[in-house]
Amino acid sequence: MTQELTSPSTAPQAPGPGRGPQWWRDAVIYQVYVRSFADSDGDGVGDLPGVRARLPHLKELGVDAVWLTPFYASPQADGGYDVADYRAVDPLFGSLQDADDLIRTAHDLDLRVIVDIVPNHTSDRHPWFRDPELSRQRYIFRPGKGEHGELPPNDWESVFGGPAWTRTDRGDWYLHLFAPEQPDLDWNNPDVHAEFEAIMRFWLDLGVDGFRVDVAHGMVKAPGLPDIGHGEQAKLIGQQVLPFFDQDEVHAIHRSWRRLLDGYGAAHGRQVIGVAEAWAPTAERLALYVRPDELHQAFNFQFLNTPWRADALRSVIDASLAATASVGAPTTWVLSNHDVVRHITRLGGSLARARAATLLMLALPGSAYLYQGEELGLPEVTDLPDEARQDPAFFRGRHEGSHQESGQDGFRDGCRVPLPWAGEEQPYGFGSGGSWLPQPADWRGLTVAAQTGDPASTLELYRTALGLRRRLPGLGDGEMSWQPAPDGVLAFTRAGLLCTVNTLPHDAEMPAAGTPLLSSAPVPVNGTTAVLPGDSCTWWAI
Repeated sequence: MTQELTSPSTAPQAPGPGRGPQWWRDAVIYQVYVRSFADSDGDGVGDLPGVRARLPHLKELGVDAVWLTPFYASPQADGGYDVADYRAVDPLFGSLQDADDLIRTAHDLDLRVIVDIVPNHTSDRHPWFRDPELSRQRYIFRPGKGEHGELPPNDWESVFGGPAWTRTDRGDWYLHLFAPEQPDLDWNNPDVHAEFEAIMRFWLDLGVDGFRVDVAHGMVKAPGLPDIGHGEQAKLIGQQVLPFFDQDEVHAIHRSWRRLLDGYGAAHGRQVIGVAEAWAPTAERLALYVRPDELHQAFNFQFLNTPWRADALRSVIDASLAATASVGAPTTWVLSNHDVVRHITRLGGSLARARAATLLMLALPGSAYLYQGEELGLPEVTDLPDEARQDPAFFRGRHEGSHQESGQDGFRDGCRVPLPWAGEEQPYGFGSGGSWLPQPADWRGLTVAAQTGDPASTLELYRTALGLRRRLPGLGDGEMSWQPAPDGVLAFTRAGLLCTVNTLPHDAEMPAAGTPLLSSAPVPVNGTTAVLPGDSCTWWAI
């Protein structure tokens, strides 16, 4: 008899991964890019009240927590990652009361809230930088080279393209590893340490459950700020230790923050976490950020960048699990975020591969992050008009990209197009006043409303997978064991579960070892043989 499975009805929600006292070890956390999630006031830009109104979608999806990108007061030179006031909400996104309301509503829905903190740099509109004396104490200024100081102090390049230095009217230069509007702070100054600890306490008092640390690898620069002697330095980020990234001394900062988080949590009966956005050249160096006295999680960008090949995937999974196990931490898996090309497009424009990659990720031990819209199967938007773009990497790089953090083509706007919620016409329920980036006309079939209830849709696949992950004790944190499989196929077991992944573009056969629970594509089972479709992943009960 032949059986076919695509997506069964949504599994019931029950206590499981993401619910225990160490919830972060296996939680599924959903990233909200605030300006592109939902617009409540009709100005075409997403905001905090819009996020709050759509939280039931995340509850129904089955995630454990939401991570909000920056909504602080900002000139928006880099999508809010240029912060002018860390204790204020930008009017574009609402008010401090809106933030408080959102956090309370999320908690009422049993969703935890993680917010961004941006410690490597501020906006050039920050009061510290606008003060001529304070700025030279709390930021990195240096005299220039050349006869009249007309040359930058060293050869460092901005991640967004061009020099990492800008000359001031006073003749000296300040460092900005990103846009010129984002001057780098000097973490040798104790006032900087004290300020960020106070910022963390402010938001913890408001009820947040943790912080995603932007550029967690970047606050400390090598003594003397030495030249690198290599052009196109952005290509080296995440490939080797650079004098401005992944310096060993940065870990002292994270240890101090872990003491703060643990102390606050103990005093208030909560468990609050720190999450490192850290680009490190090896899994072993990445694991340093999640040692027992440092942060709780670190994004696994090695996994994100792995090609769709069984041998490559197995190698990075093994290396990642071994590295984090050596420090007693969970591995934190991710496939897409607001800085990289959406994984459907990155994996060759294949929705089948993207669905399979997601089921693989959700079956692995540890925690997982989802990026808004991936549950709808949204691809990268690659044909945005130049006049609509706002990513500084696009303009600084003169339309040519150089690094994963800026997207493979150099642009990050394509993964930030506002979400489609319902309807046949743009902006598909995003808001009443259009959307700050244009949405493709063919997204009408990808809205939340269009996919809800369709058992073959990507949205229902995500809902079912997350429901099963929560219900089944073998998923989430815990052990895994590789099993024999044909070339091009991965097979591993968790407690009571077998996961098979066919990375080949054609069918592969292997013994049917159990009962199919969920598959990213229909799986025929002919007697004792399972026919795994090309580019598919299947979960089996064993």
